[in-house]
Amino acid sequence: MAVADTAALASSAHEEIPLRRTSSRPEKAKSVSGVEHDDDQDLEAAARPETPASIESAQVGVKRAEAIASTWSKTALYVAYLGIALTAWATSLESQTTVNLAVYATSAFSAHSLVSTVMVVQGVVLSVAKPPMSKIADVFGRFEAFSLSVLIYVIGYIQQAAADNVKTYAAAQIFYSAGSTGLQILIQIFVADTSDLLNRSLVATLPDVPFLVNVWIGPSLADTILKNLNWRWGYAIWAVVLPVAFMPLALTLWMTQRKAAKKGLLPPSPFKDKTAMEVAKSLWYELDIFGLLLICAGFSLILIPLTIGPSISWDNPSVVAMLVVGAMCVIGFPFWESSKTLAPRAFFPRALFKNRTVLAGLTFAFFYFSAFYLSILPYFQSYLLVVHGLSVTSAGRITQIFTFSGTITAILVSFIIKYTKRYRILVTAGACIYVLGLVCMVFTRTQKSSLLAIGASQLLVGIGGGMCHGPAQLGVQASASHSEVAAATAAFLTLLEIGGAVGSAISGAVWSGNILTKLELYLPPETQDRAVDIYGSISLASTGWPMGDPTREAINLAYQETMTKILIIAVCMATPCIFLSLMMKDYKLDEIEQHVTGVVIGSTQDATYTAEAGPSDESTVRLLGGGGDDGDDDDDDETYGSTNGNDRRDKQTGSLFGGKQVKRA
Repeated sequence: MAVADTAALASSAHEEIPLRRTSSRPEKAKSVSGVEHDDDQDLEAAARPETPASIESAQVGVKRAEAIASTWSKTALYVAYLGIALTAWATSLESQTTVNLAVYATSAFSAHSLVSTVMVVQGVVLSVAKPPMSKIADVFGRFEAFSLSVLIYVIGYIQQAAADNVKTYAAAQIFYSAGSTGLQILIQIFVADTSDLLNRSLVATLPDVPFLVNVWIGPSLADTILKNLNWRWGYAIWAVVLPVAFMPLALTLWMTQRKAAKKGLLPPSPFKDKTAMEVAKSLWYELDIFGLLLICAGFSLILIPLTIGPSISWDNPSVVAMLVVGAMCVIGFPFWESSKTLAPRAFFPRALFKNRTVLAGLTFAFFYFSAFYLSILPYFQSYLLVVHGLSVTSAGRITQIFTFSGTITAILVSFIIKYTKRYRILVTAGACIYVLGLVCMVFTRTQKSSLLAIGASQLLVGIGGGMCHGPAQLGVQASASHSEVAAATAAFLTLLEIGGAVGSAISGAVWSGNILTKLELYLPPETQDRAVDIYGSISLASTGWPMGDPTREAINLAYQETMTKILIIAVCMATPCIFLSLMMKDYKLDEIEQHVTGVVIGSTQDATYTAEAGPSDESTVRLLGGGGDDGDDDDDDETYGSTNGNDRRDKQTGSLFGGKQVKRA
């Protein structure tokens, strides 16, 4: 969705919204109009826990983001969001294309059953790369982190296209997934930097809007590539497309950063005038390297062996050692992170360990995505290709009904959040619909079911997912200060991907433990010796024998029974989401300040006193609405001088999203 489209949807005339000062905690119990709330609202406002994140403890990258935000012009922010939209378009079309190529890439190496292992590798990297990328953004800056992510992404594309065996292809997922997850978390951090809480859910859907079109284009593009080129080209072309799409965002971030540097607003480098040993020590603590190694090694050692199934021996001492060491790493992670001595710059702020909403939200993300990777990925498309004999295009489109319906629902939900200022009821309702859809899948995903019934269950799950995913992330963000929001967002998305990796691991374990056994049991005598070949090749399973042939019936039955087992597990994994949603605090979002300053999207952010890096006499400008500052883009420049960032002065806030401009003396 273009920014202009968002403005057209969201613009409406509201009454003037006065601002309040937040220099003391008791004032947070007041309404935006300055009138005292009733006792329940006072208690709700007071219940949000204090966090230790302060200006002094904010890392340099956070201070750089805040300083840069103070120099945004309206045009620059529009161009930046155009860059976000183009980057999201490129990555979404790529993902909708390559997801249909993975089964053919692994089959080319006679290893179709290892598609779940590839996805586990992706899931592990997607999960463990988010914390270091958010840390890089906090330590070095947003532009640097974005550029690094795109570079790694491109390397991943090239490696996948050039892979000559399944091991090389799986190893390429490390770079591909690291780049992908880096862009994902950085886009969400950028949205948090440039929007208020009420409008953040709406703005955060921007990267998802291209899916509304690309879910239908991707499968057709994949089919065209397979017929006219080969699967390798399906990866190679994005090594050119993505950097081009990233250019508007890159240039805007770079130019705005230079503008802030010329004004003397950027904080000094924490590595200036330090020896190599001092820099290494600083990076060790700033990036929380050992904590990140713990979580990376832990989940890698646990999850990957689970997908290999019959090809490994569980009596093998090395396998047992991997599982034991992995479990110890995962268990040791929270103890490391909670130590002020060992992890003074912990990836996960210590105060958030005590925050019920954050912990419930993170656990919610884990179970939600585990169920997704059991019900829709990685084997649903294979099931459609074989059991229902569909083409790549048709199977891909049915698989993507979830993405399409989820994206539309997420956009509608973001408007509900904007106007109701509440989020939790949507998380709970969405979780209930999500579980109901999975239950329907158990009964409709059979060989005798119509494609309409299969698609309807997909639609139901997509609506539930669209209702609960975004609001759950918003609830976690609402529990954190601006200095913590990157870590809180990274933690949510990390647990999301870890859940996906666990779901993939379970899917792979069930698939590899059942398909081959059932093929050997059901295949007629004349083809029983082909069981291993059928197990390893999706092409042979889907096109080797016509429908009605005894061999094809045996293959379909093996696929069908295995898929039913996986779906039952998915229902069990998703059910806790309902109860976890009820544990999240039902914040009133317009009463929570995160000190987002500069040119931002929204109209309810409060004027605050800060001692953050950047100018002391700031102007917070609200975009995308009627009324407000209609001056030139560079008018704000007169506001900034060589003022001391530690001065405490009033700000003036222009409201440009559905409200009139309000200035406070």
